[in-house]
Amino acid sequence: MAQFTYVAVTPENKTVNGKTEQPDRSAVIAALQKQALRPVSIQEVKQKALSKDIKLFQSNKVKADHLVIFTRQMSAMISAGVPLLRALSSLEAHAEDPALKRILGGVIKDVEAGTPMADALAKYPASFNDIYVNMVRAGEAAGILDDILKRLAYQQEKSAAIRKRIKSAMAYPVVLMVITVLAFFGLMIFVIPQIGKIIKDLGGPDAELPLITTIMLGISDFLTHNLFIIIPVLVLGVFGLITYIKTKRGKRQFDTIVLKIPGVKTIVKKIAIARFARTFSALMGAGVAVLECLSVTSRAVGNSLFEEAIRTAAVEVKNGKSLSQVIERNQLFPAIVAQMLAVGEETGQTDTVLVKVAEFYEEEVDLAIDGISSIIEPTMIVVMGGMVGLIAASVMTPIASLSQNIKG
Repeated sequence: MAQFTYVAVTPENKTVNGKTEQPDRSAVIAALQKQALRPVSIQEVKQKALSKDIKLFQSNKVKADHLVIFTRQMSAMISAGVPLLRALSSLEAHAEDPALKRILGGVIKDVEAGTPMADALAKYPASFNDIYVNMVRAGEAAGILDDILKRLAYQQEKSAAIRKRIKSAMAYPVVLMVITVLAFFGLMIFVIPQIGKIIKDLGGPDAELPLITTIMLGISDFLTHNLFIIIPVLVLGVFGLITYIKTKRGKRQFDTIVLKIPGVKTIVKKIAIARFARTFSALMGAGVAVLECLSVTSRAVGNSLFEEAIRTAAVEVKNGKSLSQVIERNQLFPAIVAQMLAVGEETGQTDTVLVKVAEFYEEEVDLAIDGISSIIEPTMIVVMGGMVGLIAASVMTPIASLSQNIKG
């Protein structure tokens, strides 16, 4: 997109100056004519190379909390009868998030040029995903944008709440795991070699050490002499694994493994079902077509196996089958989801019914996270204590044996 400055004349012969971003000069002329303006002068703004370099380091990712606030404020202003451009300009002027301020500036220019708001937001997929854009598009088409934005804000709040719940539940176990690993390497690299030297000095080179002490000294010796190889290998291994998981094949294999881990698979399934139910109900309530709802929802569940199942369901629905019948045959979805869908299809209130399903599974997610957290925390403490106890035993056993020999 190039930036242009223009001078135009209104039907009342008033001169108007402004800026706009368009692909070329002809697009600028067309945009001005849509606003009943007659262009007099159009000039392309030459951007400096430095500004382009700076833009490379600017993020177009709006923070989740700021996006929720923007959505709620936008809904309130439109509901109060504030014109769209005025509402966007006001929110852009008061935006605290630099990324949101920058994005709204671009959205305002596009809307001024006659672009629908949904299409303007679609240019920033890092902040406004398919769900957001499709719901806004449906709201604009039906003339209920304020109501749609309320639904969006509520849905975003629920999604953010689940993410925060998971992060807070995993924070303590992750900290314990990091401390355990660091303590293990610290003891093996700095403490055990010194203690091993003392034991050999006391017992002599031919002293027979317990098996556990021999193993610990062997591990310590290996880590000490190969540390500069082990650390790069571990870093490269983690980086390679993360990169592979981001690929389509790697993501599918990772999701398959996750759905086989006891305890974890229950939480992952419930999160995916809650996302499916809430996203699908929101899109249906916005008046989006069923097939489009399924297409967008499949990309929002966060699990490739569920995504494939929903895409397959979309194909069967296109062929004339009801969604409840298709979901019922899929083992990933519990029977209650198909039953609730059937009720919704019969009563014509699928969106309302699925909201209940989403609320039920969000509560189940909270309970499941509490349950697994109560198991993980003591387990990590036992593992950490066991590791320290094992190292202590490997040190104290030969010392006790040597002290008895000295007394004898």
